[in-house]
Amino acid sequence: MSSLTQLLYPLPVTVSSQSLSSLQTQQPPTTLHKHTPLLNHSTSPPKPISHSRSLTPWVESLRFQVRSSLFREAILTYIDMALMGVPLDNFVFPAVLKAVASLQDLNLGRQIHAHVVKFGFASSSVTVSNTLVNMYGKCEDIGGAYKMFDRIIERDQVSWNSMIAAFCRSEKWENALEAFRSMVLEGVETSSFTLVSVALACSNLNKHHGLWFGKQVHAYSLRKGDWKTFTINALMAMYNKLGRVDDSRALFELFADRDLVSWNTMISSLQQNDQFVEALLLLSHMVLDGIRPDGVTIASVLPACSHLEMLDLGKEIHAYALRNNHLTENSFVASALVDMYCNCQKVESGRRVFDAILERKTALWNAMITGYAQNEYDEEALNLFLEMYAVNSLSPNATTLASIIPASVRCQVFSDKEGVHGFVVKMGLEGDRFVQNALMDMYSRMGKIEISKTIFKSMEDRDIVSWNTIITGCVICGCYNDALNMLQKMQQVQLEKNNNNGDYRDEKGVPLKPNSVTLMTILPSCASLSALAKGKEIHAYAVRHLLASDVAVGSALIDMYAKCGCLNVSRIVFDQMPIRNVITWNVLIMAYGMHGRGREALELFGYMVEGGVKNKEVRPNDVTFIAILAACSHSGMVTEGLNLFYRINEDHGVEPAPDHYACVVDLLGRAGKMEDAYQLIISMPSKFDKAGAWSSLLGACRIHQNVEVAEVAAKNLLHLEPDVASHYVLLSNIYASAGLWDKAMDIRRKMKEMGVRKEPGCSWIELGDEVHKFLAGDGSHPQSVQVHGYLETLWESMKKEGYVPDTSCVLHNVEEEEKETLLCGHSEKLAIAFGILNTPPGTTIRVAKNLRVCSDCHSAAKFISKIVKRDIILRDVRRFHHFSNGTCSCGDYW
Repeated sequence: MSSLTQLLYPLPVTVSSQSLSSLQTQQPPTTLHKHTPLLNHSTSPPKPISHSRSLTPWVESLRFQVRSSLFREAILTYIDMALMGVPLDNFVFPAVLKAVASLQDLNLGRQIHAHVVKFGFASSSVTVSNTLVNMYGKCEDIGGAYKMFDRIIERDQVSWNSMIAAFCRSEKWENALEAFRSMVLEGVETSSFTLVSVALACSNLNKHHGLWFGKQVHAYSLRKGDWKTFTINALMAMYNKLGRVDDSRALFELFADRDLVSWNTMISSLQQNDQFVEALLLLSHMVLDGIRPDGVTIASVLPACSHLEMLDLGKEIHAYALRNNHLTENSFVASALVDMYCNCQKVESGRRVFDAILERKTALWNAMITGYAQNEYDEEALNLFLEMYAVNSLSPNATTLASIIPASVRCQVFSDKEGVHGFVVKMGLEGDRFVQNALMDMYSRMGKIEISKTIFKSMEDRDIVSWNTIITGCVICGCYNDALNMLQKMQQVQLEKNNNNGDYRDEKGVPLKPNSVTLMTILPSCASLSALAKGKEIHAYAVRHLLASDVAVGSALIDMYAKCGCLNVSRIVFDQMPIRNVITWNVLIMAYGMHGRGREALELFGYMVEGGVKNKEVRPNDVTFIAILAACSHSGMVTEGLNLFYRINEDHGVEPAPDHYACVVDLLGRAGKMEDAYQLIISMPSKFDKAGAWSSLLGACRIHQNVEVAEVAAKNLLHLEPDVASHYVLLSNIYASAGLWDKAMDIRRKMKEMGVRKEPGCSWIELGDEVHKFLAGDGSHPQSVQVHGYLETLWESMKKEGYVPDTSCVLHNVEEEEKETLLCGHSEKLAIAFGILNTPPGTTIRVAKNLRVCSDCHSAAKFISKIVKRDIILRDVRRFHHFSNGTCSCGDYW
């Protein structure tokens, strides 16, 4: 119970002059309610009231205080009136109830209501009753508001408006519309206030019903001739929230009496619907019309500058705000400025804006923390969060934590990553959807996808971001089948919700259906599994929904088709893209390299460089050179690759990085130039991480059976990365291939002692809507008996054609016959046999493998392609092999 309520209850009938004096001199409490505004000391105080019992000066003083937002003083004046025995009438209670409504103090309001009943105004004055309805509504007691409304015998326009507004404030949108219908049926004249509330109710329904009711309200306003600015602004906001920005724009253009709110509503509508250029153009028209932008205008247009990365325009708007000092003090403007600078990668400028604001609200702290996190200034983000929470004692909200969580995952100096989840629970925000999305992403990036799935399952309300996050998590953790299953579940949920709610959308108006983020996230799963049919289905969806031209989706489609073995389709998608960024070019260059078409990769790189010089469009970056050097390596283009590497800085302004050196080591090593490769590693700058280069050299030793260099490479590599299983396996395989079984067993023993586990060989093949997985020696597949039986038959046919099993690929010290049996069970052979058994003659077989294909499987695939007259496309961890009529596209250089 607030201190003012305590003053009211119990209210004495008579008091001494001493107690009256103490009430009049009492300071108002510093806090009444969390929503109570601070006293406005700049307002001139009302003239002193004499101790007269005359009502008029008291009422005038009471009204003055309410108009001046001196709500506490108004309540104290009312108390003084009661203590002085001043007669109360139906002019006093509306004023004091407005003060209570503004303070949102429900207990105090109920006490005043009791006085209303006591003095007989509960049923005799419609004005007092209306004010009670309004008070209960603003104090969020919708039940109290409705009870009061129901007791009004002769309801007028204000009665209905107050009740409809109360329903809207409590988000009872359907009730608000029903009340509006009843108001019209009872013949009560509506006003612009009525239509504003009803338009708000329509905008918060689902899109289908909201538009249906909203258009009726619009038509009703036209029939009534209500073209007041207030009404039109509300209708514009309604159409905007329902995703009909064109209808909102049409209203704006037809309306002559536009005020500042009209312009702000339209600019905000355009910005929220990603029409950033149009929003900025409208701002210029607004200025030309002589309307001065205010804080709302600036806070609405700055996000457009952010998305378009129009830093110069953003600076101009910032200068305007500085010339109008009151704008820079606006927390919304300051937050938008920080966001704009950080989105334009000018984090230091954003921090200067932040530092210039002395009274920082939570939104401003969030903007700066988010800016740091988005630009991966993770340590700075965490330090600022600690300053906000520990030093300034500001409680973080969901937005704060949704930014801090990804920063904590990436920050290497922050070790207690899961402790952030505990802090979320402590703050009571574990049920917030934005925080849950961030937590799912955090656990996925930590490799704990099961915890992410648990959080996802616990969510009561999942939006498109939730689904995209869990799909991304599955992809990050290599659970590609799970990612595709999640996409299917998402579409099922979308269908169910649409059947129940029409065109279902979340509270922000975003439909629950795959968007560009979903597609660019799920397509890598299709690529990893060689799920071409599913990839084509997604491509068709992208075309139908006008998403294929999105640069991120287009780049993902190029990658998917390339990794499914359809390089020509990748090039067609590339050629059809209206906009290409550096990622688009890099993906296709890398694709040509993986398919062993180094010449085309080099030619494409030339076009990229030429276009960048002429049109200043896209310039090569460090990833571009990794892609082109890898392409040279796979195609044996040693001279071209070396020339490119040694001129990378001079010709293109890119500093060679460790990955570039690793590519060149691979280039030299594949070509058998082991000494040159070794010397290149030795020449690397001492500050560089050489693990990638030593790994490339060790891989080359596996190809050329160079045990001596392999031991040197492995010694350095295991010193740098002692926990990576593939390094031990590669060295063990080199020893086994050379017949050094004791050394091979020593390496295996060391792996076991250190707890390092080898990744099992695994291959995938798509059949219909399902991706089938095979492990080496796998007997768990439903068709295992048929597959193994077919392979035995095929084995004999291959031997007749001249196939000789390469038993050096068996890394176990067993008899030759057993080695042949083990070779027959390699995962890629099982997948190829399964594909042949389950597809029509002449169908291309597409198989993906998680490891490098062994030389025996490479040889066997050539024979199989000739015998069964099938093209076989086999993708291993490094490159593609296209087998046709007994030959391979790699020319046996791989």
